[in-house]
Amino acid sequence: MRFAGLSRLQRGLAQLRDEHLVRRRRVLDGAQGAHVILDGRPVVSFCSNDYLGLAADPALTAAAHAALGQCGVGAGAAHLITGHHRFHGDFEAAFARFVGKPAALLFSAGYLANLGVLTSLAGRQGEIFADKLNHASLIDAAQLSGARCHRYRHLDLAQLEGQLAASTAADKLIVSDLVFSMDGDVAPVDALLDLAERYDAWLYLDDAHGFGVLNGGRGGLTERARASERVIYLATLGKAAGVAGAAVAAHADVVDWLVQKARPYVYTTASPPLLAACLTESLRQIEAGDARRARLANHVAHLRAGLADLNVGALLPSDTPIQPLVVGANDDALRLSQALLERGLLVPAIRPPTVPANTARLRISLSAAHSEADLARLVEALRDLA
Repeated sequence: MRFAGLSRLQRGLAQLRDEHLVRRRRVLDGAQGAHVILDGRPVVSFCSNDYLGLAADPALTAAAHAALGQCGVGAGAAHLITGHHRFHGDFEAAFARFVGKPAALLFSAGYLANLGVLTSLAGRQGEIFADKLNHASLIDAAQLSGARCHRYRHLDLAQLEGQLAASTAADKLIVSDLVFSMDGDVAPVDALLDLAERYDAWLYLDDAHGFGVLNGGRGGLTERARASERVIYLATLGKAAGVAGAAVAAHADVVDWLVQKARPYVYTTASPPLLAACLTESLRQIEAGDARRARLANHVAHLRAGLADLNVGALLPSDTPIQPLVVGANDDALRLSQALLERGLLVPAIRPPTVPANTARLRISLSAAHSEADLARLVEALRDLA
């Protein structure tokens, strides 16, 4: 007898193929970088979030080797059992100082951090107010929190204020990406903080793509937001920081509450301590990384100037390393991505549900590790294909 559940999955996969929405894993051979071997062929990669080129930096590799002899490979237990190593604590203290918050907590991944924060702070009696273009992890965490969820139009603060004004919840939580991962635009931090203060809400900012890049590497928080007790700040550490995990920085009592109540922190094995040692070295490199950030900014300017009058798609306004070229149809974005790959340039086609329908795009991610020749090659190829 035919298994009906499997048949439904197979029909679903066939529909994804028909809609040009099937995704597949590519196999990287060697270290992450601007030039990689992918699926057995050399390519220039414009799809990594390694914005500062730290993922294979010799200083981080040396830190890993040095830590290995002191802590081994695995943590062995959850943080609240015996998994919390000195290296974890050293990184948390250094991170909090660097971003200008009183305390910090290291999670194994950004997805787990978002789930931990939102489910701990917004229960069934709370309400969450979230930008519609927030990352999937924030959307999922809001739904799993049990709180009533409101989504406001992207960066529409008037709609957000209306939602806040209508709320009678004791616990209100405004949730936003700080740099939006698919559009590359930046949230108005102080304007969001104005609303949080006016309506007595928390403000939770996920700075996955701004940390290490903006404001001397300290991320997208303003000085006012750093000083606010109601602002909770997240930075993921597998992008510009070049390693793995995520850190949440906030008032010390918020961090203490998360240690007690954030289930993804309490009930999972701690991340390997050697990664925390690498992250401490990464912070040093980020703090001293003005030359890397200047190089990255030059790459952004070079790309935007070179594609200013491109007659295929629309290059969205962004001063960040995320440069989205909106094409529209899924198959058009795939064809353009494939044509670039045939020229040795890896630029991913991003399609729904990651982005709204009819806004499929090439998401060009720039890194300080790219050379000027890499940028020139990409610009030339896009102009030729256009």
